[in-house]
Amino acid sequence: MAESGGKATDGDWSGQLAALAHAMRAALLAHRDGARVFAGTHSTGANTLRFADRLVGVLRDAGFTDEEAARALFAVVNFTVGHTLEEQAALQPESGAPAAPEILHAAVTAGSYPHLSATLPTLTSTDFAPHFEFGLGLVTEGLRVRRG
Repeated sequence: MAESGGKATDGDWSGQLAALAHAMRAALLAHRDGARVFAGTHSTGANTLRFADRLVGVLRDAGFTDEEAARALFAVVNFTVGHTLEEQAALQPESGAPAAPEILHAAVTAGSYPHLSATLPTLTSTDFAPHFEFGLGLVTEGLRVRRG
């Protein structure tokens, strides 16, 4: 781990944060409806607490205040769970129901939504990795700006 004056360098903390978010997403995706089961549980199990402690520690070591690190934990976890919840819903439709991207495509093309129509290939893509990377990048860059 690259260190400078006892604090993690910019690339180090953001890379560690991203790795933790990716690990959480992978764990949720490993179980059918994993995000739905996890969402809203306020889990205090040992694995959840170790994950949270590690993420908060990465941020505190990077120079974030205790309050910022705690709020950033919520932002990363809520983004990851929310994204994965939508991903699993889109890829695992109820038995016999059309997949969410197909429903969205039909609704947009049936109406007059020029901006949504222009972005429909991205909006209906079932390759959720780029969506996750984009959102995680926004969270990370926002934290970087916040840190100053």
